[in-house]
Amino acid sequence: MSDPFDIDNFSADDIPFEVSAENTDPAYMEGLNPPQKQAVETINGPLLVLAGAGTGKTRVLITRLAHILATGSGFPGQILAVTFTNKAAQEMKQRVGAIIGDAVESMYWLGTFHAIGVKILRNHCDLVGLTSNFTILDSDDQLRLVKQIVRAQNIDEKRWNPRILAGLIDGWKNRGLLPDQVPGGEAHNYADGKAITLYAEYQARLKTLNAADFGDLILLCLTLFQNNPTVLADYQRRFRYILVDEYQDTNVAQYLLLRLLAQGHKNICCVGDDDQSIYGWRGAEVGNILRFESDFESAKIIRLEQNYRSTEHILGASGGLIQSNVGRLGKTLWTDVKGGGKVTVNPVWDGREEARNIGEMIEDRQRKQQALSEMAILVRAGFQTREFEERFLTLGVPYRIIGGFRFYERAEIRDVIAYLRQVHNPGDSLAFERIINVPKRGIGAATVNKLHVIARHDNCSLSDAAARIIKTGGLRSKAKNTLAKLQIDFARWREQSRDNDHMALTETILDESGYLEMWRMDKSPDAEGKLENLGELIRAMEPFEGLDEFLEHISLVMENSQNDTQDKVSIMTLHGSKGLEFETVFLPGWEEELFPSKKSLEEHGEKGLEEERRLAYVGLTRAKKEAHIFHVASRYLYGNYISPIPSRFISELPADHIEFNKAQGMYGQETHKPTTGSGFSDSRPSWSQGYLKPQLDRSKAKTTSSHPKRKTATTSAYKIGDRVFHDKFGYGIVTTCEGNKLEVDFEKGSVRKIMDSFVSAA
Repeated sequence: MSDPFDIDNFSADDIPFEVSAENTDPAYMEGLNPPQKQAVETINGPLLVLAGAGTGKTRVLITRLAHILATGSGFPGQILAVTFTNKAAQEMKQRVGAIIGDAVESMYWLGTFHAIGVKILRNHCDLVGLTSNFTILDSDDQLRLVKQIVRAQNIDEKRWNPRILAGLIDGWKNRGLLPDQVPGGEAHNYADGKAITLYAEYQARLKTLNAADFGDLILLCLTLFQNNPTVLADYQRRFRYILVDEYQDTNVAQYLLLRLLAQGHKNICCVGDDDQSIYGWRGAEVGNILRFESDFESAKIIRLEQNYRSTEHILGASGGLIQSNVGRLGKTLWTDVKGGGKVTVNPVWDGREEARNIGEMIEDRQRKQQALSEMAILVRAGFQTREFEERFLTLGVPYRIIGGFRFYERAEIRDVIAYLRQVHNPGDSLAFERIINVPKRGIGAATVNKLHVIARHDNCSLSDAAARIIKTGGLRSKAKNTLAKLQIDFARWREQSRDNDHMALTETILDESGYLEMWRMDKSPDAEGKLENLGELIRAMEPFEGLDEFLEHISLVMENSQNDTQDKVSIMTLHGSKGLEFETVFLPGWEEELFPSKKSLEEHGEKGLEEERRLAYVGLTRAKKEAHIFHVASRYLYGNYISPIPSRFISELPADHIEFNKAQGMYGQETHKPTTGSGFSDSRPSWSQGYLKPQLDRSKAKTTSSHPKRKTATTSAYKIGDRVFHDKFGYGIVTTCEGNKLEVDFEKGSVRKIMDSFVSAA
């Protein structure tokens, strides 16, 4: 195997350009602003490039690489350049290659953290107990192995979901902890204190399999270097320059690895933005970037603050918002781009009205020749996409879901629809096969194969085949009993479907089938989102008269064109939008509990709030010319209709850069635009009081409270026992009064929490 560090056959002559004469910038430096140029030329010593959104940080990183090579300061094999995604690594390689030519092919150490880790481990696998052909397990393989270990210990999987243990192990590896390094107190999170022991068994099993999971690709490198000082010294000597992109997204293990490698030449350059650290849920530690100066003696910080993307109002609004975060290094973005409207805040009635308004705004811009691909809807939670998908299908507006499936294509939605299809049509064998063992009932592939044989022989459906095999035998008693129970369940659900209450039917199926409980017990990061989607599915049924009409609608939705070359509106989560930009951005759902996320605040407190605020900042700074925020008065959330108050983030937007759009009838009067400067018009309705603040004094930003003043609830005119009417839910009886919020037991069979202004006396 050739030595990837060998530079004997490489010289500066291999680079197709040279630095120009003194006092003249080389071509690759043209167009850089002074801070960008300084970041490129500061190649020795530890450097943090604090790059705000849209400030050209990728160009700086790439130009810096070219400059190191052009000046002969280092050769390709002496540069470690680390990114977070394969796409980013490939883009960097292509753009560097456009400057330095074929010399980029010698940059062996340009890649993701995991790709770099694999290369190191392949060279020294014997020192970490592996052989050079070790296997890398993906997340499915990892979970399968965890399940084997849990079963071997006779641990009840229903009580202690193996996904929880897999998540714990992944979290420990992200923190650089081997089994014997995990704090004892953390063992009680799983299986009565057995988690650490199970982690140790998992690692031992990986060694037996000659395998490593993704967490090991960093953790084992740390172990290698900590236990083998001579190997570490060799890498420290050879990596003359280290460049790290998106440093704010590093976890503890990655941070520790970089610190070890940088102790050689100490020429480490990290590029990142503390205000865009939004991946704490997957192990990213914003503290890594905040303590850069204390970690590296004589470290230098260069701030890139000139934004080339957004208008001054968008930057002013996002900058004022993020100032409420205490955990940040601080910077002020500015732009030469003039003009552009203020960021709008749009109060609407509910999710349907939100989707309708945004749909009309998109159509209006489309008529003005703005491309659909230049418009994006950024949501906080995946379930929010459903309203927009429905609306766009009605309007005939093409759209694409980025970073996920369309609502009705998601696995959990397809599962429930399969149950409904089988209830509606017992001959639907595809639906029956999909859910026969979902959730798991102990009906395996062998049983399904027997059903297929009978169905083909007797020319009948799988459901009929199941009925026949139950009567004739041919199955083990457990499978037979399980299949018989499932048949009884479907018979009962079909009987219930005759009541023509398809929403109640779906809730019954979710409960009695165990499907809802399956996801409630699942502790994986995406389980909560799946539960939200199931709630949204029931919400989607409201406009339809019955199950047959709803299923027909679903069939038409699923036939929507998938032509990826067509001009389409982009719909994605705020997390998925990072790194992208659009002319116009719509930001729905800015309400308390949804955004900021209730779960994030409950689990992580102030730290969670600051990450949610960074997420809001990321959303705003995706916009080039227009940003439109929406919040609703009524939202279906967590299985009920709630009456949310506007997000606290709206209160933190500087008034100079915000404009309220009028909303007729929502709050009893029109809303009004705030005046500019530090004051507001006295004619604003009471609902908006306390939800905007004037431009912050930047010198006092860190001491400004991040919590808006809340309006004191008024006493409702209704009392317990009053009969009321709601235009969506019909007649009901008030069962609870809390200020102006009521809990009403509606005659249609649902209990809802709702503001008193949404009902009338009956």
